[in-house]
Amino acid sequence: MKREAVIDPSLEKTLLCLHAAMNVGSFWKAIQQLLAAAIPNRLIGLMLQPNPILPMITRWTLRMPDEFFTAEPLENHIAAQQRQRFVRISELFSNRSSLMKSGFYRRYMAPQKCAYGVCLFFWKSQRLICVIAIMRTATQGDFSLAEMNLIQQLYPQFLTALCRLRSLEREHSLRMDLEEFLSRLPMPTILLRWNLKPIYQNQAARDFCAVWEKGPEAAKRTKATSPIPCEILDRCRLLKQQWAEAQRPIAPLTGFKEERVHHPRLPHLRATVQLKQLMSVGVTRPHFLIECEDLRRRAAPIHGVGSERPFAASRPTH
Repeated sequence: MKREAVIDPSLEKTLLCLHAAMNVGSFWKAIQQLLAAAIPNRLIGLMLQPNPILPMITRWTLRMPDEFFTAEPLENHIAAQQRQRFVRISELFSNRSSLMKSGFYRRYMAPQKCAYGVCLFFWKSQRLICVIAIMRTATQGDFSLAEMNLIQQLYPQFLTALCRLRSLEREHSLRMDLEEFLSRLPMPTILLRWNLKPIYQNQAARDFCAVWEKGPEAAKRTKATSPIPCEILDRCRLLKQQWAEAQRPIAPLTGFKEERVHHPRLPHLRATVQLKQLMSVGVTRPHFLIECEDLRRRAAPIHGVGSERPFAASRPTH
């Protein structure tokens, strides 16, 4: 039996853009595109406050006072009706006349020639994290039953995209924290993607690569811009081949030993390459963790000469 589409196929492109959003900017742009294609409106607003200790983010397609989302009628309704997903602006007042006479209407609606509106609320447990406001003129009229049904169908689409955006931002925050932590490590450390493109390398690792390529004396006189040594990359490729031949890409990587690489002419320069997978089961391939060391420094006495300092500390500043 043929089934009707839940959402108009004409919205497919804008829905794909919504679910492809990677940050607040692209999320906001996708919301505008989707609602412009789905429902006639005068203006659209967005409030985001994913973290209670950070200030909320507000966006409007036309000029609007920032305190709209904390205005008394809306704030009182949110406090009294936690977890409610929708409210028409008119429902915040006892009748249409009281809305038209209210300070809320004079401050937020009349300047933009708006007479009707609806707000969508998104919650995390008992905390409001997002509001989308859709405002319309008197000519456009109030939202029909069919339009409210469409808004209800779009709600889980917005929610899914919002949850994904929150996950991406958490991942980005964790990555920034990791990079800050790695930057403070004295041991030269490199993280490569499966395609051998660098994800991160700290300053000590850049210094190490320069010493590997140019030698200690030449490296002291130049900026650390050397690429990751080909000998190290070749060892990564060997691990990739071993991983592929195992034919168990979702199994824990317990059967892969570390690979150690020595400089062909300076054997005291050594890199240890390991395959690391962020999850034992997932869709991403492993990353390469590379730890570099100068074995002469490790074996030297604590009160050595200046050459015994870590790579990052031994280079001149520019």
